[in-house]
Amino acid sequence: MSIKSFAAKILARTVYNKNQAWIENPIQSQEKVFHSLVKSAKETAFGRDHGFDQIKNYEDFKQRVPIRDYEELKPYVDRIVQGEHSVLWPGLPYYFAKTSGTTSGAKYIPITKESMPFHIKAARDAILNYIHQTGKVDFVDGKMIFLQGSPILTEKNGIKLGRLSGIVAHYVPSYLQKNRMPSWETNCIDDWETKVDAIVEETIQEDMTVISGIPSWVQMYFERIKQKSSKDVGEVFKNFNLFIYGGVNFQPYRAKFKQLIGRHVDSIELFPASEGFFAYQDLQKHAGMLLLVDAGIFYEFVEADRFFEDNPTRIPLESVQLGVNYVMIISTNAGLWGYNLGDTVVFTSIKPYRITVSGRIKHFISAFGEHVIAKEVEQAMKTALDSCKATVNEFSVAPQITPPSDELPYHQWLIEFENPPNDLDLFAKILDESVQEQNSYYYDLIQGKVLQPLKIHCLSKDTFKNLMKSKGKLGGQNKVQRLANDRKLAEELLGISNS
Repeated sequence: MSIKSFAAKILARTVYNKNQAWIENPIQSQEKVFHSLVKSAKETAFGRDHGFDQIKNYEDFKQRVPIRDYEELKPYVDRIVQGEHSVLWPGLPYYFAKTSGTTSGAKYIPITKESMPFHIKAARDAILNYIHQTGKVDFVDGKMIFLQGSPILTEKNGIKLGRLSGIVAHYVPSYLQKNRMPSWETNCIDDWETKVDAIVEETIQEDMTVISGIPSWVQMYFERIKQKSSKDVGEVFKNFNLFIYGGVNFQPYRAKFKQLIGRHVDSIELFPASEGFFAYQDLQKHAGMLLLVDAGIFYEFVEADRFFEDNPTRIPLESVQLGVNYVMIISTNAGLWGYNLGDTVVFTSIKPYRITVSGRIKHFISAFGEHVIAKEVEQAMKTALDSCKATVNEFSVAPQITPPSDELPYHQWLIEFENPPNDLDLFAKILDESVQEQNSYYYDLIQGKVLQPLKIHCLSKDTFKNLMKSKGKLGGQNKVQRLANDRKLAEELLGISNS
């Protein structure tokens, strides 16, 4: 055992033991976080507007702070973007994590001096916990790759701006710098295809032991490795035994990864976002992720089935139940208050609190990390219909993750035309370009050739009506699901159309 791996094992045990304090006392930890957040933000513009000086307990907080999504919080964020101090949190944030917005362009998520360390600590603790739980530590002596966005940051009114993964790249600890790949220069390449080719060249002869990233991006890297070497990834990297991922559900990729790697490797699932680092998988034999209750985030939950009711019931962590689908609401030391992240979670364990991410509160497609929402596909359809003088009865969109003949994955649009366009290829091109214009994640995936442009499947007349009728949902307030993150609805539609 090397000195580095020996030291890592000691550190892993130390961190594991220290974390037991909040793991074993989660409600007390949340109480402490709650009071600290409210006290810290009393003199901010948001704190004054919402009477934080009058908040003594959680019930007071619920009465004064409504649930908001980004669009509803945006007026406060805009003031920070313009350089105003102490709006949502004391002072100015260190960074803005720039992400794709839903209705008003880019979202600027603040990351503060207080919140940034928890992004780094959570990622570190996930790996140290794995070492402590499994006893496997030799990987620390090999090379580690983190497929991520460019670390080049811009600046807006004195606040640095970039993608979260690019921001985090500036915080790789010194003891990992020699192990970290790719090189800084390669990591700064904007064009994804060029970047992947450069990463392959840099890593194919190295002793890669840990590989991390969003599954769709890592799959492309693995395919390039296999193409260049004519070997399974597990044979090229004989000591590769740990895959770390987050961002999308890994299950649809699992079989493909096993085929590309050629053998089993351990994996750790993470639940990070620009808004905070919420959970990580702490046990190899348990699919749930440990909720981080001592990380500067106060959690609330609303039953997903009741979320769109007037004044839905909000509950703190201590009141959650197993197996219920909840919308997760957060208040953080980056200045997000009663913030609807949009993710839904299900608790798989109470002692300790573990969750799985069950989806989004609104219909969406994010099989590849693209976060395409209904508004975007509906706007794209309108643009294409107007341009091509066509009409549709109904449509739905689903991901095709494993198409035949080794072609790239894509979004499949299942459309029942009333009056089809004269040029279906042009119609598809307009659709795809419109979605790219609205959604930067989808644009990156298309331009990086992780996805190919969308494909249209024309459905026969009355397909949607017959589907709804078969489900007893014809008429009334029942609506066809425009977006799905799996292929269940798509296969049902195809089955009816072809029958």
